[in-house]
Amino acid sequence: MRKSVAVRLSALLATGALAAATGVAMSTSTASAATGGVTGYATQNGGTTGGAGGQTVRATTGTAIHQALCGRASSSTPIVIQVEGTINHGNTAKVSGSSCNTAAGVIELKQISNVTIVGVGNGAVFDQLGIHIRESSNIIIQNVTVRNVKKSGSPTSNGGDAIGMESDVRNVWVDHTTLEASGGESEGYDGLFDMKDNTQYVTLSYSTLRNSGRGGLIGSSESDTSNGYVTFHHNLYENIDSRTPLLRGGISHIYNNHYKNLNESGINSRAGARAKVDSNYFEDSKDVLGTFYTDAAGYWQVSGNIFDNVTWSSRSGDNNPAGPNPTSNTSVSIPYSYALDAANCVPSVVSQTAGANKGLKVSDGSCTPQSPDPTDPGSPDPTDPGPTNPPTGTNLSIGAGADGSSKASGTSYGNVIDGSTSTYWSPSGSTGSVSVKWGSATTVSKVNIRLASGSGTIGSYRVLNNDTGAVLASGSGAGVIGFSPTSLKKVTFEITSASGTPRIAEFETYAS
Repeated sequence: MRKSVAVRLSALLATGALAAATGVAMSTSTASAATGGVTGYATQNGGTTGGAGGQTVRATTGTAIHQALCGRASSSTPIVIQVEGTINHGNTAKVSGSSCNTAAGVIELKQISNVTIVGVGNGAVFDQLGIHIRESSNIIIQNVTVRNVKKSGSPTSNGGDAIGMESDVRNVWVDHTTLEASGGESEGYDGLFDMKDNTQYVTLSYSTLRNSGRGGLIGSSESDTSNGYVTFHHNLYENIDSRTPLLRGGISHIYNNHYKNLNESGINSRAGARAKVDSNYFEDSKDVLGTFYTDAAGYWQVSGNIFDNVTWSSRSGDNNPAGPNPTSNTSVSIPYSYALDAANCVPSVVSQTAGANKGLKVSDGSCTPQSPDPTDPGSPDPTDPGPTNPPTGTNLSIGAGADGSSKASGTSYGNVIDGSTSTYWSPSGSTGSVSVKWGSATTVSKVNIRLASGSGTIGSYRVLNNDTGAVLASGSGAGVIGFSPTSLKKVTFEITSASGTPRIAEFETYAS
């Protein structure tokens, strides 16, 4: 490699250390799977909804992710898996079941459908552990970091791919992820985002891919041309040697991406591939578009791109760059609508939106990042207090038990189930949880959170089935909260943000 990733990595790490020293940090807001926001080719072929409408479960280990997949009624039962913490080889074991086909040392999404994996809370990091999608469909991966996955050395996972798809995969949306390595093939790494063996209808959006020899590919060889219909938009490719991506056959739509420090080559269209390359920003890079390392030509339609300090090599043999003045040599028709930002604002928009733990911000084509639409399924409106009609029937909390996280001095868990609004429980700080519990399974479909006078304001909350960890509801404020009737022994109200110290006078529970 003329400029190896390993050499350039130390400078980027130094930049990151400077940012930390000056107090620059990513936000770590809780995210939900904004399934209504799917874009690009993943909207075609029936669309991509992931686990929308299914049970939501929480996982803090790779084994727990596999258990969630294996615990479904069937391999197609919808499920949303919320992940928090570090997933690694030490906590990722094979789990068996009729609804799954898993393996140790990799997150295996094999022969399944209708699954969402979304990072929440303080974030989800898949450390040296790849995500493998095989013979599967309708998959969403959102708001996660996958780093340092190796194909050689130790430990190895997923053939060295951060996210890899192969064998009849359909409809995958990967959104707001960070995919990164620490070098190239000689250091043991392969691709960050690979698709092969008949993978179609995929979107990669608002993601950061960096510090790798290979960004990713569509097609494993010149004869593997059954893949395609892939959209790449609002992604940052930084400090990558090549394959941003490598296209072998098929159709791709590549728009509003920021390419920075591509060391050898960039978009490599070959073996008859056709790419529509719209309004991207290429910066401090070399040979960012063309057909490279083969005499099997590919094609491109270009418009609105900016080439800032891009150098181009001479055409010779199997090296055919599109520059220095790229022009179209094909035409590509796009079947879906999309909001196109002007190329000159792409670096700013992408810097605010691309990658995990950035609040799932998106662009509407106005060059101004927006928060996700709160009407998207699974993405609650933070201003919506939930149902306002008073619950009917018996308050099931009276006579039940209560416990919770650390409480403020002078307060009691029992005060939330005593039927009196003059007594209350408070967390020891601004966040915490309180639970109502029964000796036998009880069906609950509504809770009512009543605050005492002088209470702080609840900024955001989650209602949890404490038996399984499933999130029954989330939102902000106090009042009546409704959800699907659930049989459980313990229900938890978790305050995840607040202004001041909340005082919960009553935690009422109702069957209807």
